[in-house]
Amino acid sequence: MSTPWQQYEPGIGHVGSYQVSGHPYMTGSLIGPLATKKVEFPHVTKSITVSQSGSGGGKCRITFVPTGSSTSVFGTHHYWELNSQEDALTMNVKCREIYITNGHATAQTGFQLFAELTRIDPNRMFALTGSGITDP
Repeated sequence: MSTPWQQYEPGIGHVGSYQVSGHPYMTGSLIGPLATKKVEFPHVTKSITVSQSGSGGGKCRITFVPTGSSTSVFGTHHYWELNSQEDALTMNVKCREIYITNGHATAQTGFQLFAELTRIDPNRMFALTGSGITDP
């Protein structure tokens, strides 16, 4: 017995989704002192580039979990910090969201973000936790 035709949807382990060029996604924002900006992607990422912008003197700290949910994120240095204007970080990583925190107590900062997106639904992405993300 044959089965009816079903539309194929790529999942997290679909290699082809990461081999082809990604769909472009760009955003940016200013972040106040000690504030955090959550960036949610409409699809799972293939790569992400974050650059610090503006001249406020703040410091962008990039994490994969909300910093309020785990006190160990900053205490155990589970973040990447951009220290100066136009400092940038490129990551070839799959995720559905990232968090950018201004690590400066009095100055605001800004960021610009470019991501390559797959066509994978973000609900198919597992939560990022564990060693190197939230645990020491």
